[in-house]
Amino acid sequence: MDDNAESDKYIETNVSTLYNATAPLLELYKTARISPLSLTYYGLCLLNGNYTVKLHFAEIVFTNDSSFNSLGRRIFDVYLQGRLVLKDFNIAAEAGGPGKPLVRTFTAVVTSHTLKIHLYWAGKGTTGIPQRGTYGPLISAISVDPNFKPPVHHKKIRSAIVAGTIAGAVCILTLILGILRKKGYLGGQIAADKELRGLDLQTGLFTLKQIKAATKNFDLGNKIGEGGFGSVYKGLLSDGTIIAVKQLSSKSKQGTREFVNEIGMISALQHPNLVKLYGCCVEGNHLIMIYEYMENNCLSSALFGKDTMQKLKLDWPTRQKICLGIARGLAYLHEESKVKIVQRDIKDSNVLLDKDLNAKISDFGLAKLNEDDKTHISTRVAGTIGYMAPEYAMRGYLTNKADVYSFGVVALEIVSGKSNTNYRPKEDFVYLLDWAYVLQERGHLLELVDPELGSAYSSEEAMVVLNVALLCTNAAPTLRPTMSQVVSMLDGRTAVQDLLSDPGFSSTYSKYKAVRNHFWQHPSATHSLSTNGPSSDSSRSNIDGEENGLVQRIGDEDVSIKY
Repeated sequence: MDDNAESDKYIETNVSTLYNATAPLLELYKTARISPLSLTYYGLCLLNGNYTVKLHFAEIVFTNDSSFNSLGRRIFDVYLQGRLVLKDFNIAAEAGGPGKPLVRTFTAVVTSHTLKIHLYWAGKGTTGIPQRGTYGPLISAISVDPNFKPPVHHKKIRSAIVAGTIAGAVCILTLILGILRKKGYLGGQIAADKELRGLDLQTGLFTLKQIKAATKNFDLGNKIGEGGFGSVYKGLLSDGTIIAVKQLSSKSKQGTREFVNEIGMISALQHPNLVKLYGCCVEGNHLIMIYEYMENNCLSSALFGKDTMQKLKLDWPTRQKICLGIARGLAYLHEESKVKIVQRDIKDSNVLLDKDLNAKISDFGLAKLNEDDKTHISTRVAGTIGYMAPEYAMRGYLTNKADVYSFGVVALEIVSGKSNTNYRPKEDFVYLLDWAYVLQERGHLLELVDPELGSAYSSEEAMVVLNVALLCTNAAPTLRPTMSQVVSMLDGRTAVQDLLSDPGFSSTYSKYKAVRNHFWQHPSATHSLSTNGPSSDSSRSNIDGEENGLVQRIGDEDVSIKY
């Protein structure tokens, strides 16, 4: 659940007073099963025929008073045997207020000995009242009764057969729900095609047969990347379209959550500087995403790759174009798209390059929705050391300015051709950004420009990009520009602010310098610095090899080629 809790909770106990219910029915509504996204119930081994299904509801999380708890709204859809029977269902509104029991009765036709009841969040209502994570479907009880007399083969054992059938069905149902919850797939693996269509995703659905044909049955020769989430393959569709196939590992629980997150985040996003999602495939245990193929892999390989086939000679106009492309993609996510998104893991390996070396942002598995009325999001830290803004890395304080900071680091890497995490010009300097500030203070900022460019670049244009990068990496988030302002400065429509003349910069820089150095020298102890806000257990950090060294990433694993 999206509530920062260490363990998920799927049973709610009534907060609001219960009305219009007497014992023993009162006990029925004191607790309810809840999920942030989906609840699915199966009745197995049933005789075919018509059944009366009663769904029992009572809004027990929100209250009917003048407190903050009264402001919540829960809206979800209900499907019975794959058919939508309740659209935008609001328990409190239908019952006349919180704490009032409500029963909805339906007739279900069982034709294959299985009854399926599916409740799915409608994507509406409140998402943070009274607390984050309470906005998904909720149900108190379900009763199922046959509208026919079961056949009697032996009167003496009739009761035993019926009781055994019911007991067996209940046991199987309980077992299935337990297994799904334990594996983190409560409500199903969002697995059936109908369930994905219920998400109203603006993307295509592929069959496993199509994906196997495209990748030659996931041939190792087509494998172009691997990480904690699983593997990435190059594929060719029957119409000639080259694709990248991201296959989620069945062992990755974290990856499953990111799969759902990434599909939901980018299915409706369309921008030239975002990697295009063609669709997904969900069959059996397979969770697969299909993207447009990027011929030049990732920016990390282009800049720092040891392999001469991977490392590219990027001239100055191309580097400018890449910086501006990343900035435009982020500006779209932060300010222009319908849903405002914080990407949360901007770094060179998450920027892909197409055949014309246009930059495209990828990997939205860690992305977060940024609601318009929220000043920030408090969340468990997940990202990559070296690219995370100080306020986010140390306190979990997340705004779109965290992406701005990460962009500034990547822009420095593009201009310098050096990795922020691996380049140490002198022992006194922990990372590239630290050295950049020193050179800026000395008036020698152009020493950062990649020597491989020689003199084939504009010093004025290089100063613009470098100064923008330093503005973006200001220790104080309020002093960083927005991404639309960054775009305006990079394309010359707005003059770049003079970093030294900013009175807020010099005081803020000296204030945060010691904290920054501590953060870099002791990354595993980062969260002990936090005095409030959420924290992340450093034991969850993973260290993986990149092109020229080690990158530490919190909350997920890294990979050299990612989608």
